[in-house]
Amino acid sequence: MTRAPRRDLLAGLTVAIVALPLALGFGVASGLGAEAGLATAVVAGALAAVFGGSNLQVSGPTGAMTVVLVPIVAEYGPGGVLTVGLLAGGLLIVLALLRAGRSMRYVPAPVVEGFTFGIACVIALQQIPNALGVAAPEGDKVLVVAWRAVEEFMVAPNWTAVAIAVGVAGLMLAGARLRPGVPFSVVAVAAATLAAQLFHLDGATPIGALPAGLPAPSLGFLDLSAVGSLLAPAVAVAALAALESLLSATVADGMTTGQKHDPDRELFGQGVANLAAPLFGGVPATAAIARTAVNVRTGAGSRLAALTHAGVLAVIVFAAAPLVSRIPLAALAGVLLATAVRMVEVGALRAMARATRSDAVVLVLTAVATLVLDLVLAVVIGLAVAGALALRAVAAEARVDRVDPYDDSVPDLPGSATYDNGTAPDLPGSATYGKSATGRTNSPTYNTEGGGRERTDATGQVVAYRIEGPLFFAGAHRSLLELGEISGVRVVILRMCRVTTVDATGALALKHTVHRLNGRGIVVLASGIRPGQRRALESVGALELLRREGREYATASEAFGGARERLATVGVGPARDGREASVAAAAEEAAR
Repeated sequence: MTRAPRRDLLAGLTVAIVALPLALGFGVASGLGAEAGLATAVVAGALAAVFGGSNLQVSGPTGAMTVVLVPIVAEYGPGGVLTVGLLAGGLLIVLALLRAGRSMRYVPAPVVEGFTFGIACVIALQQIPNALGVAAPEGDKVLVVAWRAVEEFMVAPNWTAVAIAVGVAGLMLAGARLRPGVPFSVVAVAAATLAAQLFHLDGATPIGALPAGLPAPSLGFLDLSAVGSLLAPAVAVAALAALESLLSATVADGMTTGQKHDPDRELFGQGVANLAAPLFGGVPATAAIARTAVNVRTGAGSRLAALTHAGVLAVIVFAAAPLVSRIPLAALAGVLLATAVRMVEVGALRAMARATRSDAVVLVLTAVATLVLDLVLAVVIGLAVAGALALRAVAAEARVDRVDPYDDSVPDLPGSATYDNGTAPDLPGSATYGKSATGRTNSPTYNTEGGGRERTDATGQVVAYRIEGPLFFAGAHRSLLELGEISGVRVVILRMCRVTTVDATGALALKHTVHRLNGRGIVVLASGIRPGQRRALESVGALELLRREGREYATASEAFGGARERLATVGVGPARDGREASVAAAAEEAAR
């Protein structure tokens, strides 16, 4: 399994020490008790290590999952949470078989950072009742519960609990700065427990009795009649487990060299872990970024480290349950408060906020939705807004430029040979359809300073426009709107070699534009349509329309030749002779 078993064993022991108070704290916070957190860390931690797709990943109960579970416990009870975990495990295995793990790469960084910040706030608010030493008020909205806890504290203050929570959190945060390698969470919890026992602090309510071992696996919690109503929460739990686990694996890969996780196998491993954990009374699990980071930093190189972590916690469950049961709840609240603070990376938040206005909007919106609404809904909202803003930015790149059909001085594409009709959008007589400084679409303006005339053919009957960028639903109508209003010419040439993509909406918009121009007696010619764009154009009939009477050409030179021939047939302007057309076509092929 590894060439350095001693390093893996030491790393596993270190992670177990760090994970113990977190497993206890998240178990208590979930509403199922500290024993549920320990069972999850042992069972899910071992199975995810064996079947997962990362050599370095450490799994167990996490703060993000706890946030999702609290309202489920309030509505469906402990049995409902175990059923949700079982269903979520099956969904994760299905996602793995569908090879959905690679979709993680499409989650934008502002969504991840906003999501993490929102989770940190929720975790901190969830600890308010235990940190203040009051019973957890009824409710599933974390802001409401925290406020009610503060009101109860004001009626009957418990300064002992506050001192323990603040002391544990302060020692963890200060110690992490001074001696990062020391597990101050265990030191702080041990000190708080010792103080509570020595001084008989009545305000330090302990965890309470824990079973000396894991319960026998059982499906006694499963109520088939409730499965239908629990499917939606199970989808939320599975989505969160997939997101957090794949994000953690990506972080682990970035902290090492030579390690690369398999995202689909990771989903499978998390699915197996979540199928098994509820059988032993455990809550749904995910990979834990903080514990995984500790694992990597202490020298782990294989799965043996994560297995050792689970084994050490199992020994604690069987041998030290009476000692663990005396830990004050306020001490665990302090651990989770410090964890929430350390989850927030101020530098990353500042960088995202300063990057672009869109990134800042997505970051803030995702964080607020995480705090006020639902975690999975927050991610969906963040992805939807990020996608909409990205489409808006891409659509803004679409341009329709008026170009000179007979200027041979500038190549059509950067780095290509000069076309017979090389163009430059900024030459006198060009018109650009883009955005002005105010953000509105400009009307075409024609520069006549370069010679006092429009740069068309000799009789002003041919104009050419180059379409650049994407021609799709987000911007096709805006790009082609002004083009359909052209008048006073006989031939319009559309140069499409710089169109990056075409969808059905863009193809329809182009078809309607051609129809409008044809209705006014204007012939529309097109050149440079790429093979990958023909399917969309053919599906709506746009390509068939352009092909009539030879209106679609492979090259711009051929299109210009076709325009002159059409003018010649109606007695306007000279047509090229055969030799001139052949030379132009040869030059165009060389340029392509």
